[in-house]
Amino acid sequence: MPFVNYQHFAREWRCEWSTDADNESLMAIQAALNSLLEELSNVHGLESVQRIVSADGNFRVVTKLLEKDFKAWEEAEFAPEGTFLEALRAIPGVSNVQRQTYTLEDVKLSKRDRKRLQEYRAKEEVEKDPNVRKLKAVIQEGGKRGVEIEGAADFGGLRFFGGLLVFEPLGDLALLEESVKAMNARSDLQDLVRRGGSGHIGKMVFSPGAEQTAVLAYVPQQYENEISCEEWLEAALSKQTGGLLMEKKTEMGFCTGIIPVTDEFPIKVGQTFIEDANNFLRTKGLYYRDEEEPEAVYGDDDFPPVAPSGGA
Repeated sequence: MPFVNYQHFAREWRCEWSTDADNESLMAIQAALNSLLEELSNVHGLESVQRIVSADGNFRVVTKLLEKDFKAWEEAEFAPEGTFLEALRAIPGVSNVQRQTYTLEDVKLSKRDRKRLQEYRAKEEVEKDPNVRKLKAVIQEGGKRGVEIEGAADFGGLRFFGGLLVFEPLGDLALLEESVKAMNARSDLQDLVRRGGSGHIGKMVFSPGAEQTAVLAYVPQQYENEISCEEWLEAALSKQTGGLLMEKKTEMGFCTGIIPVTDEFPIKVGQTFIEDANNFLRTKGLYYRDEEEPEAVYGDDDFPPVAPSGGA
């Protein structure tokens, strides 16, 4: 065959079987093959025998040999081919018995493709770990919220957000940190799906869980002389029963804390927490970008009607 390199030939025997009578025809085909496997395995130069069965009723046997050995097998009429095909035709429910010869070669991947395949399989194995899947969900949620925060801040003039709710960390402080890191990650405008981009915006983030609500205050470096994350978080926790400041991570601008679960309804806890966090920002003059109050936005009702020119 021109333009195709090969060293092996394969002989295929195939048929179609019926699912009627609890797949009796399939069981009979397998029994016929089993009875001939010893003879088939003695074919000189045999490299492999493959059996292929599909749910849509196809049964195939593929026998592979080197080209020189295949020619000798061909001269022997591919024994035990005749016996096997005759047995297939005698089985009720079997139809379309056929045979075919073709070349059969393993396709070798390039080093680069093999490396990609290995990396893909390694990634698959890692993602089977429930902890890895959970972290991925936390990062995805955080990255999405980062884009939302960036857009809302740019539109509304906010430099700080006093209360952001995220669900995926489920009250876990370490996962909440990963969520905020994803919010603050640099965002590439060329990405098809943008994530993060809110590292320049201060934020108070909380995530309720079964045993506690995890909270985190983040203060960007440019505002560290105006407000500290400890002050802000302590103010937000001050009215929460059992609220506790846990840790400060100066290099990231993080402070973390917890609110133990109480009998109080979680939504009410969240509302109080957000209100106290924003009130503290107002005392620092940091709630809005330029002023304590936003600029007025006027509508049509704020202006008197204009009389049409010319008499009518």
